[in-house]
Order: sequence, then C-alpha cells, then structure tokens
Amino acid sequence: MDFQGLLEGFLTVMRPENILYVVFGGFLGTIVGMLPGLGPATAIAVLIPITFGMDPISALILMATIYYGAMYGGSLSSILINTPGDGSAVAATFDGYQMAKQGRAGQAIAITAIGSLIGGAFAVFGFILLAEPLASFALQFGPAEYFLLMLFTLSAVVSLSMGNIIKGFISMGIGLIISTVGIDLQSGVDRFTFDNVLLSDGIDFLVVIIGIYAVGEILYNYLTINNPIDQKTKYGKVWISKQDWNDSKWAMFRASPIGFLIGILPGAGGSIASLMSYTTEKQLSKNPEKFGKGAIEGLAAPETANNSAAVGAFVPLLTMGIPGSGTTAVMLGALIMLGVKPGPLLFENDPNVVWSLINALFFGNIFLFLINIFMVGVFVKVLDIPARVLLPIILILAFIGAYTMNYVIVDFYILLIFGIVGLIMKVLDFPIAPLILAVIVGSEMEQNFRKSIVASKGSMDIFFSSPIAITLVCLIVLSLAYPIYMSYRQKKRLKSQ
Repeated sequence: MDFQGLLEGFLTVMRPENILYVVFGGFLGTIVGMLPGLGPATAIAVLIPITFGMDPISALILMATIYYGAMYGGSLSSILINTPGDGSAVAATFDGYQMAKQGRAGQAIAITAIGSLIGGAFAVFGFILLAEPLASFALQFGPAEYFLLMLFTLSAVVSLSMGNIIKGFISMGIGLIISTVGIDLQSGVDRFTFDNVLLSDGIDFLVVIIGIYAVGEILYNYLTINNPIDQKTKYGKVWISKQDWNDSKWAMFRASPIGFLIGILPGAGGSIASLMSYTTEKQLSKNPEKFGKGAIEGLAAPETANNSAAVGAFVPLLTMGIPGSGTTAVMLGALIMLGVKPGPLLFENDPNVVWSLINALFFGNIFLFLINIFMVGVFVKVLDIPARVLLPIILILAFIGAYTMNYVIVDFYILLIFGIVGLIMKVLDFPIAPLILAVIVGSEMEQNFRKSIVASKGSMDIFFSSPIAITLVCLIVLSLAYPIYMSYRQKKRLKSQ
C-alpha cells in the first residue's frame, strides 16, 4: 500500500476548502436523498455545472460526498413517511417504517446511521486493499480485453433489469445509437446528424444525463404530485439500547462485505446489495417471522450494505474506468469533463486523486454519521417543503447547468428532448441505467473494437486470444444466461404451487 500517497491524500482533504466541500456535499446529498424520486444520480447530474472550474480533486470530493449523503438521506424518508428516496432505500421501508409506527423512529434512525458508518468504513478499507492490485492487473488489458469488459458491464446491467430484460436491451440500444451521433473519427462520415452542423461533434453526454435523470424525474414527479403521502411519523431520542445493538451487530458485520462485493460488480449497486442483505439476514434469523414487523436487524442489514456498496462502486470506476451503476456513470462523465481519466494509469499519473477520494470517503462517513444523529430535526423539516416549490427550482438549475456547458441554445432543445425520453421511459418502466452507461462507454467501446479488429487483420480470434479475454467472454455468456435461468426457475416454482 502507498502510505505516502495515503498521507498526501489526508493532507489534501484537510485543506479548509475541501473540508467545506465534504460538509456542503454531505448536507446537500442528505437533503436530496430524502426527496422521494430524486436520488444520488439526479443530485449529481443537476449539480455538475457547480464543479465547472473547480480543482478536479475538490470536485470529486464534492460529488462523492453528495453520493454518500444521498445514501444516508434516502433512509430517513423511508423510515418517517414510508417513501424511499431511491431504489437502494426501499428495503429500509420493510422494518424501518414499522419501527417508526411502533414509536421507535429514533432507534431506527440511529441504527441506520451506525450501520451506514460501519458499512462505509469497512468498504473504505476494502478499497485501500483492493484498488491498487486491481489497477496493476488492469494494465494487462489491451483493446480486445477493454472491449469485452465494457460489453460485460453493459450485459450485466441489462441482465439485472429483472423482468425487464427486453426493455433493458432496447434502453442499451438507444444509448449506443446516441453515442454514435456525429462525425466518425476514422472515416470522417457523418452519422445520425441529419445534415445539422450542430450535431457534427456529437451529443454532449452530460446534457443527455441531465435530461434523462433530472428533467425526466422532475416531469414524472409532476405526474404524481397530487398523490397522497403517508403522515410523517414523530421520532424521539435518536439512539439505541444495548439490546438493540446485540440484536443488530452481527447483521451489520455480515452485510458490510456483502455490500462491498456487490458494489464492485458492474450493474449491481445499492438496491441489490440492500435487498440481498435483507434476504440473507431473514434466512439466517431464528425468528424470521419478525421481519417486516419492525425487526431492527432487518433495517440494520440493508442500510449497512447499501453504504458499503456505494464505496465498492468506486473500485471499478477508478481502477478500470468502468462505471458499475447509473450514479457512478454520471460521476464518470463529470470526471472526464474535468480532465480526469479514470483507469489503471490513474494510480501512476495522478495518485493524489485516488488517495484524496479515499480519505474524503472515510471522513465524509464520520461527518454524515454525526449530522444524522445530532441534526436529524433539521433534515426532517425538508420533508415539509411542498413539491410545487421544490421541483421548479431543480428544473431551473438543470436548464442553467445544461446551457453553461457549451453556451449553445441547441442544448436546451436536446435537454428537453431527453427529459421527455426520460419521462416516457419512467412511465413505461424502462430501465434508465443501461441507456446512460451505453451513452458514456459506447464511443470508447467502438474504438477498442476497431483497434482489436485492425490489430488482428479482421480476425475475431483476438477476442479469445488471452485468458482474460476468454474469462470475460464466459462472464458475458453467464450474465445473459442468468435471467433466463431465473425466469425458468420462477415458472417452475409457480407450476409446482
């Protein structure tokens, strides 16, 4: 381990301006995470323009703490109003809201903060141990291996769209088409520009991200603005008893590695990590009938796992330049815009970026734990702000952000188009993550495919020419076969009933 790099990263994070970004990002992320329907990806997408002109390390610290804060915030609305801020907080409603109805909201909020701290701290140490060896391993990758790795990432994301596999493929296809708009760098031929010179340079993927995530989500929230929201539950003292700790400690220690390992996998993310931890804990419990009725271990496990997964998702992002989720895909886009190219050479060329992020994640975790214990009353008041006031403000920020990227009016139209596309996808239940990932990695994937074909003089054997390539091909096949197998099992189980 690079102890000098770790120390330099610590000193970078301790600069006054970076401490301020940790605090600001933590507050902002928690607030946005609490707002139903928004979540960390939308928060980062809307706030990308704030990072223009910032030092890349400071920008990364800000975005990482917003991401982290949103993971904390999502659970507060799950516990108090039975409405998760985003997908990874859904499992917190199962037992968290039941605890709140039983007058134990304070204990539920406290165990969420404690579990998130333990899961986050475990994952930071896992990151320190795994990131450098993985980056060194990634140096063995050539164009063929990178093409297959990106293909595996896309196939994994699509295959995890359980029940929506065809929609997942359609979403990915739309994303790949968007990534090809503009002049072909090798042949000079216009592709999908419709003779419009403004499209010659392609479509800025950040405008697509803001349109799909921010504008699309806001339009969707307008459709459901009159839906009744559950009465907010009161909370008492925010802490746990010794019995609560004994009931939940092993659940948190088991959920930490589960969340971290799932976070590393492409496409998995916090939603799957939290649900898998919840299911595991229920299966191991001596009293599984308590789950869903206010079992504190049923809340501790998923909340620990989703924070651990959030840190784990940074491992493939920084070591290979492969985003593992929609949120890290948004962050990858922002990093490229800031001139930082994630990948194995990042550890050699700019190690301070990585070590500063690791330190920021660790101290951000501690800071978020403290504010979620001692300042929960301030955050809960956010839930009283009417959506009719909040949504227009976010919409204006999205349009300002899109315009300030290139200062061209056409981006307004592109933003609006993709906002409507995002709304349609949401209404028709199309998964968004495959589209966003395809838009970001599509161009790079195409270039690596072409380099591979040129190097092999047109032979496809290059994709089976190394153990890494063969392993990746096997993983692609397995990721595509997995949903088919699960569908078969489900049908078989239904027939047997």
